[in-house]
Amino acid sequence: MINFCICGGGSLGHVIAGYLGANADVRVSMLTQRPQLWKNDIEVHTPEQTIIHGHIHTISSNPEDVIPQANIILLCLPGFAIKQQLQLIKPYVKSTTFVGSVFSSTGFFFNAMEILNEDVPLWGFQRVPFICRTREYGQSANLLGYKSNLNIAVERTDEKEDFRLLIEKLFNTPVSLLNNFYEATLTNSNPLLHTSRLYTMFGASNEGRTFPRMILFYEEWTEEAAQLLIDMDEEFFRLLEVLPVKPNYLPRILEYYESHDARSLAQKLSSIQGFKGITSPMKQTAQGWIPNFASRYFTEDFPYGLHFIWQLAKEKGIPTPKIDMVYQWGMSKI
Repeated sequence: MINFCICGGGSLGHVIAGYLGANADVRVSMLTQRPQLWKNDIEVHTPEQTIIHGHIHTISSNPEDVIPQANIILLCLPGFAIKQQLQLIKPYVKSTTFVGSVFSSTGFFFNAMEILNEDVPLWGFQRVPFICRTREYGQSANLLGYKSNLNIAVERTDEKEDFRLLIEKLFNTPVSLLNNFYEATLTNSNPLLHTSRLYTMFGASNEGRTFPRMILFYEEWTEEAAQLLIDMDEEFFRLLEVLPVKPNYLPRILEYYESHDARSLAQKLSSIQGFKGITSPMKQTAQGWIPNFASRYFTEDFPYGLHFIWQLAKEKGIPTPKIDMVYQWGMSKI
């Protein structure tokens, strides 16, 4: 029996709790600030129109109730909450417990190496394993899309291959082992994908603009945003050339989205089924719709996503004019 503890009750926490909780070989526990809103049985609605029924064994806001028993811990938290959560669970984490993050590009490895004891194994996904949204908090969620393969980094242990095989079995998806935590931390996913779109939507010529309606984040993706994403991706890969990472461990944006220029990339991003209906970080006022700079698109992807890319580029002396422009604009808004 694998004791798997999920920290955080967001969309990914819901879906992973239900997905793993349906596995008879896994005992799922949940560490959340709102345990009273959770039920022990959770439903996950899949793209195949089926429902996965998962069971959560223990739900608590007290780490002492769930952390000591855990074999695997997975933080499903925004970047700003990771450091505090690691400090909270540290007294109860055993040296045999693998502590990880569902998405590593928000600084998990940097924080975990600083806070947790050196003998605690660390792991993290390069990209999230599912596209998902909460349906009814603490009770149900929508699994909108799967990934055909997953990449993870594992540090501070000699059991990397055994752990890779275990994650592959638990998530029922092929899993590849990255060479080091840089390869999980530095990604051209959300830190570039979201920030390029936000800048072209609300910055530059659209600075201060009030919109007549809510904009769909992906379905209305523009060629301007696609070109900026391509340019930022080029700068990002120049940084990777001077870091101890395997060449081409990460596909370029155009390759990943099977595109060849800004126009085809915009068309691709606007047509992905799992992205349908996702709105932009906006709020309605009496005059119309304006950006919501308190949204996690801003508070997460700039200071805890793009920040590490920008910082490393400065340390290594790599010119990144487009990344600089987007990062400095985003940070000025939060």
